[in-house]
Amino acid sequence: MLLKVVDKLPLTPHHEDHALESVAWLRAAVLGANDGIVSTASLLLGVAAAHADHHHLMVAGVAGMVAGAMSMAAGEYISVNSQADTEKAALTKESAELNADYESEIKELVNIYQRRGVELSLAKQVTEQLMAHDALGAHARDELGITEAYRAKPVQAALVSALSFALGGLLPLLVVLVVTENVLTPAVSAASLVALAILGGVAAKIGKANVLKGVLRVTVWSAMAMLITAAIGSLFGTNTI
Repeated sequence: MLLKVVDKLPLTPHHEDHALESVAWLRAAVLGANDGIVSTASLLLGVAAAHADHHHLMVAGVAGMVAGAMSMAAGEYISVNSQADTEKAALTKESAELNADYESEIKELVNIYQRRGVELSLAKQVTEQLMAHDALGAHARDELGITEAYRAKPVQAALVSALSFALGGLLPLLVVLVVTENVLTPAVSAASLVALAILGGVAAKIGKANVLKGVLRVTVWSAMAMLITAAIGSLFGTNTI
């Protein structure tokens, strides 16, 4: 019955707006911006709690923001590059297996489709057509789970992480520039938490997740990080400078 209905449907181009398409860049951007705000704000609050003057506060904030952005870029590049190396090795191995025993690779793909609920005869037909078109691509996608849309891109991930961290870190620094010293701590805390709440909400919205949970998750943990850093700065006083 279902096949008869499908046969009657017009073969028109179709596109669905799934959040998974933007997971890679969203993860790097959100992580970078979140870390930029939290790290820089926490550092500023900790140094401010140690009774540092405005000059030392700005120097510490700028240095922390730059160091954090470079650290994020390096870490993301190494991590994603490792993923890219793993994918490349898997594809090389799969290509060698296709050259060495093509028939076994056909059976392997047929079994994969069968486990997903496709009847044997149709699984064989699909396998033959896909492998005739692009054997390695079919195995990369359906056996290894590697697709072009989700291939690891180290340089892109590193740049996104560094830029988003720096942009996030600019917010608390700008607050320090425009507010007076007597309201610096509450101003930096409030501005940072509001920005983090918005960031968490937007990320959850784009990812089709629960917005309230996203907002609460980001703000609660970020507030804890700022509070602990400020407490440590206050404990050690001006000895931190």
